[in-house]
Amino acid sequence: MGKVTMGVAVVGSAAVCAAAALIMRHRMRISNRCVTAADILKELEEKCATPASKLKQISDAMTVEMHAGLASEGGSKLKMLISYVDNLPTGEEQGVFYALDLGGTNFRVLRVQLTGKSSIECQEFAEVSIPPQLMVGDAETLFDYIAAELAKFVADESEKFQLLAGRQRELGFTFSFPVMQLSIDSGTLIRWTKGFSIEKMVGQDVVAHLAEAMKRQGVNMRVSALVNDTVGTLAGGRYGNKDVVAAVILGTGSNAAYVERAQAIPKWHGPPPKTGEMVINMEWGNFRSSHLPLTEYDNKLDSESLNPGEQIFEKMISGMYLGEILRRVLLRMAEDAALFGDTVPPKLKTQFILRTPEMSAMHHDTSPDLNVVGSKLKDVFDISDTPLPTRKIVVEICNIMATRGARLAAAGILGILKKTGRDTVRDGDIPDTVVAMDGGLYEHYTEYRHCLENTLHELLGDEVGKHVKLVLSTDGSGIGAALLAASHSQYV
Repeated sequence: MGKVTMGVAVVGSAAVCAAAALIMRHRMRISNRCVTAADILKELEEKCATPASKLKQISDAMTVEMHAGLASEGGSKLKMLISYVDNLPTGEEQGVFYALDLGGTNFRVLRVQLTGKSSIECQEFAEVSIPPQLMVGDAETLFDYIAAELAKFVADESEKFQLLAGRQRELGFTFSFPVMQLSIDSGTLIRWTKGFSIEKMVGQDVVAHLAEAMKRQGVNMRVSALVNDTVGTLAGGRYGNKDVVAAVILGTGSNAAYVERAQAIPKWHGPPPKTGEMVINMEWGNFRSSHLPLTEYDNKLDSESLNPGEQIFEKMISGMYLGEILRRVLLRMAEDAALFGDTVPPKLKTQFILRTPEMSAMHHDTSPDLNVVGSKLKDVFDISDTPLPTRKIVVEICNIMATRGARLAAAGILGILKKTGRDTVRDGDIPDTVVAMDGGLYEHYTEYRHCLENTLHELLGDEVGKHVKLVLSTDGSGIGAALLAASHSQYV
């Protein structure tokens, strides 16, 4: 009996020891995971650091590339495309004009009634989603879909819009992809960005494709102006504010345009513009510099993208990619630090499953338990019951990535101000400078926007900074295209 009792005691003791060892190993594993997650976070923060000194190096590099791009075709990663817009809207335009804004996963159509008194009497618009298969299909199918939606929009025109007698409807076409402009109303596609990939269309006239599709769909309309979204935003901003000299898009993609002196464009071989100025479409998304704080996540995203080696700046600052970079960081933490438990959540391996709006929502979460973060992780990745420390790590990663993107965008704007001499006091004078801003990222991601604005002021200093303003131009690219259609009307 004693032996049995002793045996039971030994077994019990062994079980207790085993359980204690298991608990100890579990605690050590958790401790090691926390250290690993902290190490990954620290490494990310260091690699993404953007001190003012680095940002000024980036802005200087941007200015150098701008000079090179203006000097010759192919002389720079920045295309510095001539827009053929040398006379921005004056406010005297009259009539009904349309715009088609194609630049991302949605496109917009709109119409405006202009009074000739620097005002838009009324406007209407519609937004249409583009089915993903059309973004990688063929040109005819894509443009037929667009023209069919445009036909519906024209058919719904209300009586308050008065087309002048004997006139054909005219359209400004905002095409937010790199285009070699041939004139104000024609241009050939250089390459696709933002997830589009219709290779057979590269090198072809985008206006001709739209015109043929409109004809097939029975739309009697002339394309009067082909513009990039940034050029349209610049035109829309200038219509209401003469101090607007540049425009920046921060949405699905990113780009910038600005007003340049004609004498500063060596590659321009046409007759001198009467105004002495020309709007330049920078295509700044393709900017690249050794000073950019690239990480392993950026490099892998780029190598696995549809356009490896291209649009590096855009991939670091724009709405299409911020959420995806965040996902890649979370995946590494899940694999190397078991951030979400012993098993890596399967959906965490799905590219582009996490969109920037979800990232923004998590970044802006101010609830004590970070409930929004928890719900987004559940909705997007099927990750349930995440502890508060894990949610805090997610928010911190959001902050690191958004801060880097916003500060890099500010450095890009500083580069434009340097090129145009608006970054410093000259002859005791500081001109008022307004940059028209458009895009959902800038408009809706509050933390990103505030960081961008504060960074630009930090880089410029108080004296110059108070004379430079970033102004949201909602739907500026679409309205600007309609205004440019009016200023380049066949009836003017």
